[in-house]
Amino acid sequence: MKKNVAILVFEDAEVLDFAGPFEVFSVASQLNDHSLFNVFTVSKQKNPVRSINGLSVNPDYSFRSAPAIDILIIAGGTGTKALLQDKSYLNWVKRVHTQTELTLSICSGARLLGKLGLLDGIEYATHHSVYDHVEEIAPMGIPAKAKRYAAGGKIYTSGGISAGIDLSFHIIEKLHGKKVAQQTAEYMEYHRNGYAEKV
Repeated sequence: MKKNVAILVFEDAEVLDFAGPFEVFSVASQLNDHSLFNVFTVSKQKNPVRSINGLSVNPDYSFRSAPAIDILIIAGGTGTKALLQDKSYLNWVKRVHTQTELTLSICSGARLLGKLGLLDGIEYATHHSVYDHVEEIAPMGIPAKAKRYAAGGKIYTSGGISAGIDLSFHIIEKLHGKKVAQQTAEYMEYHRNGYAEKV
């Protein structure tokens, strides 16, 4: 069954945090007659948002217009600090998470999960420079500093920036098998051996 994959974007999101997973999930579906995933971006409003270093992104949906979400991906970036004080983002993530099959954070996107108490009692990964802050936000979480990504129930978290690509391949393999993940990696000429490492 085709799954809706929503990527949360916002002001000062890290580009590869959302573009990397977007590419992996989109290409995996493209190579399989577009039957696996419907991948789209979501933000509070449909207005353009400016990511880190100035790339402008046009969200596909606003919070109010987004369809049902099977897989939620929360990008990271310096903008996550501001989101910790924005109840509209926090409430939306909290609500959507109750309905997802999987919820992923990339890089410092783990801040939002920590703020909502969703990292309590589970291992998590984030950007190496952000662990101290996430430990303050979520002291009951278990930092997995040696892992490129970590899992706790339906929550998956990745380390910084490029690690989100590896986590995306891991999810592709989890849902559709190693052959689909390898086919996608070969098409993308992505030769990192760690994409399918165990968590």
